[in-house]
Amino acid sequence: MAIEIKAPTFPESVADGTVATWHKQPGEAVKRDELIVDIETDKVVLEVLATADGVLGAIVKGEGETVLSDEVLGSIEEGGVAAVAPVAAAAPAAAVAPAAAGDEDAIGAPAARKLAEENGIALNSIKGTGKDGRITKEDVVAAIEAKKSAPAAAPAAKPAAAAPIVATGDRTEKRVPMTRVRATVAKRLVEAQSNMAMLTTFNEVDMTEVMALRSKYKDLFEKTHNGVRLGFMSFFVKAATEALKRFPAVNASIDGSDIVYHGYADIGVAVSSDRGLVVPVLRNAELMSLAEIENGIATFGKKARDGKLSIDEMTGGTFTITNGGTFGSMMSTPIVNPPQAAILGMHNIIQRPMAVNGQVVIRPMMYLALSYDHRLIDGKEAVTFLVTIKNLLEDPARLLLDI
Repeated sequence: MAIEIKAPTFPESVADGTVATWHKQPGEAVKRDELIVDIETDKVVLEVLATADGVLGAIVKGEGETVLSDEVLGSIEEGGVAAVAPVAAAAPAAAVAPAAAGDEDAIGAPAARKLAEENGIALNSIKGTGKDGRITKEDVVAAIEAKKSAPAAAPAAKPAAAAPIVATGDRTEKRVPMTRVRATVAKRLVEAQSNMAMLTTFNEVDMTEVMALRSKYKDLFEKTHNGVRLGFMSFFVKAATEALKRFPAVNASIDGSDIVYHGYADIGVAVSSDRGLVVPVLRNAELMSLAEIENGIATFGKKARDGKLSIDEMTGGTFTITNGGTFGSMMSTPIVNPPQAAILGMHNIIQRPMAVNGQVVIRPMMYLALSYDHRLIDGKEAVTFLVTIKNLLEDPARLLLDI
């Protein structure tokens, strides 16, 4: 009996998806709950699992083809040893791309497969350390490092003296299709700059008090909250939620000719992944403790690395915080994530000489940037909003005392 393989039910915010990778070919045995095919959407990669034991039959939608919600992708011949089913006539001849030689039996996470493909490494050459021998992203990274450290091939013989001088070196090129996530990010960023009156204001914050507080209590914090580590991001999220209460326009959005003021703070935290920038959202961050914020961010980071973030976790948001300082950025102008009205940019902490009470002292300083939609937020509001965050961070007791 043939069982249809269907695409997942997409939420309203996702119109369609693209077949990214078939992990089985027609005639291969499949087991119940085994990964069969990946569907890439504008936001996440969705995994389609086998619903029964059997043999993969006809593939209706090949790699690279667009699929709609609940559309049939192929079929499974229940029974285990069914004959190879022919590819459906409706599918193009090249719909099913043959797997790279030797990669058929390699099982890897989507992020691991993507990284291996980009670096020209065959999955079957990597020993998986994950569950059931599954190849993880860390396994691929190790293989890449091993490849880099391998001895280089002997240099080619020098050309004859009479021959023309030819530049040597690696001039290879590689063309790969842009992922849907990268394409969507690019489109939204261009739209934001085209449709908004975007402006950026800057300030700097002395991180002395926050760093001292973190240094003093980080071990006790981790022990008290079951391994949750105390970082700097939770202080910024907490300061931002307090500032948003005082300046509701920064937490608003434009809907047509209306201004929508949000009575809650859903804070998007920008996370870099192998597939591009993603922004999971901390819901009702104004009600969360520092430990809950840190735990939420850590969970999002792990899911982003593993490609496990759900669409719901990245939908919505009233304000965004991005931290370029983790990569060493000194200063930047972040781009607002529509339909939000503003985004806060954190940067690297640098020891710099500062004038304090008539004395020159060395302090850990960070530049802050607030990009905002000038159609909705006036310059005075933007500047005082950023100064409020600065004051709350330079004297963290203000957060506790609500002053």
